[in-house]
Amino acid sequence: MHPETLSIHAGYDHDPETRAVAVPIYQTVAYAFDDARHGAALFDLAEEGNIYTRIMNPTCAVLERRVAALEGGSGGLAVSAGSAAIFYAVANIARAGQNIISVPQLYGGTWTLFAHMLPRLGVEVRFAADDRAESLAALADKNTRAFFCESVGNPAGNVADLSALADAAHSAGVPLMVDNTVPSPALTRPIEHGADVVLHSLTKYMGGHGNSLGGMIVESGNFPWEKDASRWPEITAPEPAYHGAVFAEARRATRDPFCIRARVVSLRNTGAALSPFNAFLILQGLETLHLRMAKCCENALRVAEHLRGHPRAEWVNYAGLAEHPHHALALRYAEGRPGSILTFGARGGYEGGARFHDALKLFKRLVNIGDVRSLACHPASTTHRQLTDEERRAAGVSPETIRLCVGTENIQDILADLDQALDAAG
Repeated sequence: MHPETLSIHAGYDHDPETRAVAVPIYQTVAYAFDDARHGAALFDLAEEGNIYTRIMNPTCAVLERRVAALEGGSGGLAVSAGSAAIFYAVANIARAGQNIISVPQLYGGTWTLFAHMLPRLGVEVRFAADDRAESLAALADKNTRAFFCESVGNPAGNVADLSALADAAHSAGVPLMVDNTVPSPALTRPIEHGADVVLHSLTKYMGGHGNSLGGMIVESGNFPWEKDASRWPEITAPEPAYHGAVFAEARRATRDPFCIRARVVSLRNTGAALSPFNAFLILQGLETLHLRMAKCCENALRVAEHLRGHPRAEWVNYAGLAEHPHHALALRYAEGRPGSILTFGARGGYEGGARFHDALKLFKRLVNIGDVRSLACHPASTTHRQLTDEERRAAGVSPETIRLCVGTENIQDILADLDQALDAAG
């Protein structure tokens, strides 16, 4: 089936007992076992079924199957937020004394996790000088456990060369992890280009209405964990925290040992579970994902073209513009539509950016993205405020940078608000 159809139908037909067509909200904590043998089989991963909503839930399961289908993956794990998905994915295979290698263009929260929290836990994060595959490859060694990138950088707007990064990661013997939040699978499907683990903040375009936090890990099912088994004991060796289970062997036919381990070790033990109600709301958003993304991208291009010629905009950064240095990559990986996030420089440096930000009326001033509403933030005073000047520059943020996430409103209303705010900012 095509993605537009999968976003509505994948992972669920109707409830077999009630015949309900809409996915029910299974607002329950626990599930009854038939008997002791049944409970033991569930805990042994010998039978599929539900144990406890901290680990799995039927509403969340539909969401997991649907997003995995949209991404072309073998399995998925829904968690409470995108940040939890990234942390669980890294913690799943990296431990103290090991490292991951990342592009520098990252969402501010991810940068903080990588630059500060993971090192305190003993996992080094090596930031490449840029997002070129060779820059990441040069930092790899025997203790490297993953390469990491964002398919479209937030807010940098760079488009990652996914195939090249996947080749470099695989040459180093490690998986490529891709945060695909900004384009969503409506525009870009990293697994088709060699990615092994795809991550999402479902809070953003997947949900699309700014009402529900959520995160997702999707596994490709293609990474050969057993080829170099000693390097991946978390996947290929008995897990002492789960009565000796070997995740590479559990449910082998499903090809999702990475997600199984993240579920029954990280999620089970630390509990960043997705609410069934949030899963339900995100499923509603998924049903219109392709319609929303098409309109958001159409409006974003119009905004970029408008700002490109505006006398009070110093520069515009959107890979959908033909002159952008990553436009060819946008054409290759997103059919020329790299999402609806763009940045531009307001005249007057930090203060000019703040004045523009404060003068907006239609655009909501906040730090979310991916809403039907048009949103704006001044990263230097919000999402990237904790970074040093050097770190902000590496992430693609200058003092005057304004990040716009263009919504589905009428384009004339969007442009009018931008114009009046630029006039007010001087």
